[in-house]
Amino acid sequence: MAKIVVGVDGSEASLDALRWALDEGRLRAATVEVVLAWYSSAVTGLASVGAFPARELVEQSARTQLDEIEATAGLADLTDPVVHTRLVESHAAPALLEAAADADLLVVGSRGHGAFSGMLLGSVSQHCVTHAPCPVVVVPSPGAE
Repeated sequence: MAKIVVGVDGSEASLDALRWALDEGRLRAATVEVVLAWYSSAVTGLASVGAFPARELVEQSARTQLDEIEATAGLADLTDPVVHTRLVESHAAPALLEAAADADLLVVGSRGHGAFSGMLLGSVSQHCVTHAPCPVVVVPSPGAE
């Protein structure tokens, strides 16, 4: 069975990518793996001085975000395609590349919640296009030219 990996971060672009991946999963009879990455190493070292929330709070916030994405997309009610969700402690690009190691397709939005969200192609999607071990589909944001 084919495997499609899709990266999400809660942005509208990532939700568009998720919808596209679900449609493609139905067409290909593929399993869709939804990946949300979160990162806390900078947070962990400074949490003790009160500058950043504890690692557990960051992880719980990411879990809540993934739960909200699952609810928004109606993933619990889907029977076709088969969908698995994963919460990964890592920067987004490495997490997606690792998840895509055995995938037939990687799907990302053109830009997400990064510092350069105004760029046509975000840094995560650009990194994935350049380094992925499989074909990559970058789903454009609505209104992107």
